[in-house]
Amino acid sequence: MRSFKRVLNWALIGAGLYWGAQFAPANAACREFSGTNRGWDKVTAVALAQAAVAHAIKQYRTENKIRPITITAMRAKPQPYLRDVVTDDLFYKPDIVEANSYTVCWRGVVDRYVCTSGAKACWPNR
Repeated sequence: MRSFKRVLNWALIGAGLYWGAQFAPANAACREFSGTNRGWDKVTAVALAQAAVAHAIKQYRTENKIRPITITAMRAKPQPYLRDVVTDDLFYKPDIVEANSYTVCWRGVVDRYVCTSGAKACWPNR
């Protein structure tokens, strides 16, 4: 049952990436965003990381007067606070994949959970 869920998750991720690429205009400009945050529980850390990436996208859109925009999930490289690198044994599984963000979490040095969310934003070239 566990391997079935894993295969289903990868299939859904692949389908999402495929269809997301299909709807991106050929003449689109894109930028990758990421946000990292921490928390004593996974729910808090994930929510704060997702909010950080959403805020970064909103700020970039406002500063550059960009409309309309398409946001898709993107796996970002972890951005640890107090470590140089996050090794595989520190990651919490499974990753959290939503339509507009991909979040990875790991065991922090001070906080129990640290998460990085990633998203790719695309918009038509002017």
